[in-house]
Amino acid sequence: MPEALFPPPSTVWRVALPLPLPRLFDYLPPASQADGDAAVGHRVRVPFGRRELVGVVAEVGAPEYEADPAALKTALGRIDADPLLHGELFDSLRWLARYTHAPLGEVLATALPGPLRHGEPLPDTHAWAWCLTEAGRTDREGLRAGRPRRLADLLQDAPLDEDRLDEALDDWRSAARALAKRGLAERIAVPASAHAPAPRPGPALNEEQQDAVDTVLAADGFVPFLLDGVTGSGKTEVYLHAIADCLARGKQALVLVPEIGLTPQTLARFRARLGVPIHALHSGLSDGERARTWAAFARGEARVAVGTRSAVFLPLLQPGLIVIDEEHDGSFKQQDGIRYHARDFALVRAKALNIPILLGSATPSLESLRNVQAGRYGHLRLQRRAGQAQAPQVRVVDVRKRPIEAGLSPELVDAIAQGLHAGGQVLVFKNRRGYAPVLLCHDCGWTAHCPRCSTPLKGTPMTVHGGGRRLQCHHCGTRRPAPNACPDCGGLALQSQGAGTERIEESLSARFPDYPVRRIDRGTTQRRDALEQHLAEFGTAPGILVGTQMLAKGHDLPNLTLVAVVGIDEGLFSADFRAPEKLAQLLIQVAGRAGRADKLGQVLLQTHHPEHPLLHTLLTGGYAAFAETELAQREAADFPPFAHMALLRAEAQDVDVANAFLAKARRELDAFADPRRRPAPGQRPALEINGPLPAPMPRRAGYQRAQLILTALERRHLHAALDAALPAIYACPEARKVRWSLDVDPIDLY
Repeated sequence: MPEALFPPPSTVWRVALPLPLPRLFDYLPPASQADGDAAVGHRVRVPFGRRELVGVVAEVGAPEYEADPAALKTALGRIDADPLLHGELFDSLRWLARYTHAPLGEVLATALPGPLRHGEPLPDTHAWAWCLTEAGRTDREGLRAGRPRRLADLLQDAPLDEDRLDEALDDWRSAARALAKRGLAERIAVPASAHAPAPRPGPALNEEQQDAVDTVLAADGFVPFLLDGVTGSGKTEVYLHAIADCLARGKQALVLVPEIGLTPQTLARFRARLGVPIHALHSGLSDGERARTWAAFARGEARVAVGTRSAVFLPLLQPGLIVIDEEHDGSFKQQDGIRYHARDFALVRAKALNIPILLGSATPSLESLRNVQAGRYGHLRLQRRAGQAQAPQVRVVDVRKRPIEAGLSPELVDAIAQGLHAGGQVLVFKNRRGYAPVLLCHDCGWTAHCPRCSTPLKGTPMTVHGGGRRLQCHHCGTRRPAPNACPDCGGLALQSQGAGTERIEESLSARFPDYPVRRIDRGTTQRRDALEQHLAEFGTAPGILVGTQMLAKGHDLPNLTLVAVVGIDEGLFSADFRAPEKLAQLLIQVAGRAGRADKLGQVLLQTHHPEHPLLHTLLTGGYAAFAETELAQREAADFPPFAHMALLRAEAQDVDVANAFLAKARRELDAFADPRRRPAPGQRPALEINGPLPAPMPRRAGYQRAQLILTALERRHLHAALDAALPAIYACPEARKVRWSLDVDPIDLY
């Protein structure tokens, strides 16, 4: 048939689909929507094989190739009347795709809440409230004492929105469900701005805090600040004053926190002080709740958001300020899927939006301190605690040749007893959950290893849980009952070696039966708002908290007078070059929980290596001295932040298959370093490639793991090599036989 009967299409939509393929897909606009000029940023439904997918139109234009028009499928239609992604956010997401070398479709899907990703319309952004029904008002007096009755009493005069109920009654949701089931209460929609409590005044700022606030408020356009303040110095007050000024100018503010557990505490404080609805965004919320928050910002209705790393993707139509609390925290780095760093992406967005950004920490990352040295960040210092609080006294407890029971030395137990008898609270910090790290046969030496993560050369112990009754792998999740007898020799001398938070809790409960002992770790905080509820129930009476690093961040415990840190020796001799930084940050952060009010705090560090240089530096010079020393060592070794890294990982059930893929990838990367780019004698190459190497954990969940490590002194050389090599890496047959990922700026070389 003559070609003239099939004129080439004048316009195509280039659609980014949520697929692990680094390309856009061309579709013809539907006949009813032939004008494609306004379609960029719209979500569209398109046929893909036998499936129907939701994508985002990334480009609109004439075809760049000569093709049979019949080969182009027609899109099924637009979803949105107006572009959902546009302006700064769309441009920043394009940048993120280029920087992480990830498919644009997967980046855009990551930025959208689940319902929007799947094609649902923007939800209504009203708030929800609860009220009594007619039956509830009639039968309220007949309800028995308990939480449902207390909730009914709160609702007797007028409906209350869910934010206000969060503040008024713990675990009100279960009580509301109970009343609703009986037809006594119902959930109703109310305007989003219905609950706007009058702002409460905060404490007066000291001179350092006021100087920091004045400097931030004087910033014109994009200025990054590092708020470097010791624990308890009042960094949150600086945030609140800066946000209040932002709101007074009619602007929006975005606050990122590292952990879900910090969100309720921060939300309550911000709601009380700012006098506007504060929106939350974190993985503990339902998909619908996250979509409503996203929509409220997309429409310009919301003013302040507090969230974890995914909140960095919120649209900001009237941007004023971005705050990153605990900016050093590793949880801002996404470790699967699109491996972005929320702190770094927030900096990119702040620059594009031309607004100031405030990074706060008592233990700043070495990357941020290096940016201060280079003059890229302003440096704001808070060197003394707010109010009457004093820095805690820190002492090292040498446990060499000392008896240890459940991980605790006699000196530590005595100090706990003294702290409790003096009316204070005690935090025993152990960064290992479970009952014990290893189950060992005392007769033959057998240990319980994970069958899915161990290799003949390297076993991965299963952690003992439930007081010795079950085993669990903390890497792949495999669980099984603990054996009654040794599988190797049949002996009955199975012993739990070492101590986790469960075993410490058990021991302290037996030693101090008159005081509450509460364990805070991942096992006890799986329910929504569980951490907040545990701390509220713990109160201010004398007692003991046993916890992991969940308790090291941002929690204000005014009656905590003693922090006992056990089990720090594991981090003193790690092969990871970042391990000293992580350990120093953890020790400073957990020590900062003590003595935050008017009581003097004490910190005990239990170790078998009291002369270790890291401990000596922290005790004599604090974190600043440690950071100065560590930066000098990183510079001498050409490690980040003085070099730039990428990690290419591969997993397969056969290690030879993973290594074959990485060898092919290395050949493609080596081809980039042609003779014109090779260094002169005595100089380092522009790009160094190490591997294929076994991963530090060579097997996980049944898959063998290997990796390439790429290092460059200049960022542009690293990205140029990846840009040049990745098309061939994606296309090679070996890539289809493995699970592989690329992590630019990795923080864990696991």
